[in-house]
Amino acid sequence: MPTIAETTLSSPPQILRDLYGLSMSSETHPSIYYRDRDESTSPLAASQSPLRPFVTLTFAQSLDAKIAGVGGKQLILSGKESMIMTHWMRTLHHAILVGIGTALNDDPQLNTRHLPPLPEGYAHSYRQPRPIILDTHLRLPPSGKLMRNFRAGRGRRPWVVCGPRCASRNLADVEAWNEREAILRAGGARIVRVRTEGAGGTGLISVPDVLTALRGLGVRSLMVEGGARVIRSFLEAARRPLREQMQEHEWGSSEGTGGGEEAKVIDALVVTVAPTIVGEAGVGYGSGLLADKLPTFEHVRTETFGADAVTALRVT
Repeated sequence: MPTIAETTLSSPPQILRDLYGLSMSSETHPSIYYRDRDESTSPLAASQSPLRPFVTLTFAQSLDAKIAGVGGKQLILSGKESMIMTHWMRTLHHAILVGIGTALNDDPQLNTRHLPPLPEGYAHSYRQPRPIILDTHLRLPPSGKLMRNFRAGRGRRPWVVCGPRCASRNLADVEAWNEREAILRAGGARIVRVRTEGAGGTGLISVPDVLTALRGLGVRSLMVEGGARVIRSFLEAARRPLREQMQEHEWGSSEGTGGGEEAKVIDALVVTVAPTIVGEAGVGYGSGLLADKLPTFEHVRTETFGADAVTALRVT
């Protein structure tokens, strides 16, 4: 079998190598795995906390900070070159997460289909992230691309993260919930239940609980791609005091986790800016975010991909 050096392979762009401290050698490549080995290995180090994965928050936006059109309609903001960069980034993570709004509006595949083809007969494959959908009320359709790809053997099993139960006391609502859950399970999805914020389980899924649950299921690195509500939720959770989060989510002792330090929910941020203006009717992610409640960032690198500017930052 030829080594990596003996085979002409493309590799992740420099912006990702710098952000994640990746290295290439004659025997290793950060984005591929040998077919008879465990695909769950990841080139990224796990977070310092045993309670959550390493998290990269990433999205594409317009010059006026919009990520979707009117009513959440999908906008193709990333050009071909920056899209390839994003797919390289996907190979570096165990799993990729989006909200149900993105799943319904975009019907995404969350795979690495835009990467250069590997040589014919090559015994390696690109790493494929696990698709994860935040779906409090189990609205994901079993006919979507994620489910179809899995059933056809072209993708990994989707995980659907939902609330702990149907919040309604109406018997018809409970029966409808149970039916949706059964249909998703039959279609191949794994259901992951977590706590929701707000009385009676009617609020949003708790970000800290999502991360704790995913880490417990073996996810060591997570790429979060949106949409707007998910981006905002992760940014809002990123600088809440560790002590407060532990009390709310019963994380136990702070020994070995930094004591009174603030908890990281995000480790890296990668933003693609397209040279276009969407206008006031577009959907943004910044509404309600307060600057003094946001994490602080260290600039790593800004690189141009086609017409798009991509900036990579570490959370400090």
